[in-house]
Amino acid sequence: MKAHNSLIIIILSILCFSCGGNQNKRKKNFSIKIIDNQTKFKLGETIKASLINAKNIEIDSVIYQLGDKKTLLKKDFIFKEIIDTEKLGNHILTANVFYNGNVDTITKKVTFLNNIAPKLYSYKIIAEYPHDQKAFTQGLEFYNDTLYESTGKKGMSSLRKIDYKTGKINIKKEVPPTYFAEGITIMNDKIYQLTWTSKEGFIYDLKTLNKIGNFAYNQSKEGWGLCNDGNHIYKSDGTEKIWILDANTLAEKEYIEVTTNKSVKSRFNELEWVEGKIYANTWQKDGIAIINPKNGALEAVINLSSLRKKVTQHDNLNVLNGIAYKKDTKRLFVTGKNWDKIFEIEIVK
Repeated sequence: MKAHNSLIIIILSILCFSCGGNQNKRKKNFSIKIIDNQTKFKLGETIKASLINAKNIEIDSVIYQLGDKKTLLKKDFIFKEIIDTEKLGNHILTANVFYNGNVDTITKKVTFLNNIAPKLYSYKIIAEYPHDQKAFTQGLEFYNDTLYESTGKKGMSSLRKIDYKTGKINIKKEVPPTYFAEGITIMNDKIYQLTWTSKEGFIYDLKTLNKIGNFAYNQSKEGWGLCNDGNHIYKSDGTEKIWILDANTLAEKEYIEVTTNKSVKSRFNELEWVEGKIYANTWQKDGIAIINPKNGALEAVINLSSLRKKVTQHDNLNVLNGIAYKKDTKRLFVTGKNWDKIFEIEIVK
């Protein structure tokens, strides 16, 4: 009997706790209405939002927040904002509604797009150089006249120092077989190398390629591509996000989302910093996207679809991947996974 009574008490306690929990999940009295039910806005357009107040509750004030910008309204409660300096991509418009000593927080998803379609560029080949056909290229970068390469696949991943004119591998460091190596970037006499799904990156000495450290990922999903502008490191993770990392701590501080005039894009792989822009391979696409690092706008695409036909055709031939910019000549060098050539190209606008 005591056991039976105890069981009843436990059940009643659970029911009371559940009821109390439901009471705490109070239904919101307000919602955000965007004029004309528009959810996508292009640069230069104005987002207009108001409150739906079905119960006609007397409102004291409303604080709207879009990104880092907060707007306090004490009458009308109609939010207006021109989309100009905001980063492109997905955003949350938040309204904190103050009334009768209470506050309701309500949100609305919106997307900001570029107002110009990406330009389409072509190319011409300046020179061709030999490349290791067994290299599953994941990262490519020049430092002075020396080419550095990261190759992928578990058991085949490596970091290499290469004479690009002859294809000779001067130094090769194997990556432990449990890792699938990805993109690289060079900064402050160090090489930073990503791994794909291990949530870990490696740091190497530039001269010797000896490993001198590790770094962990934070919010980013995976490791795909890296580049740097001399002050910050940019990291792609396969999603629409390109993360901006602190150059000293490698912490992920913020991100941009790559966006055209129609939609938010994803799957950006190898990255390269070129004259103030991010150049990016798109996985399984034989082209290079040119991205504005300030707001994420995809400004142009270099069509390299015919380039794969110019290398030796074999069973393991894979997609274009690998961009290196030679600053002294202002030329791009590109290759692909298991390609036997590296191409020096000039962009034709």
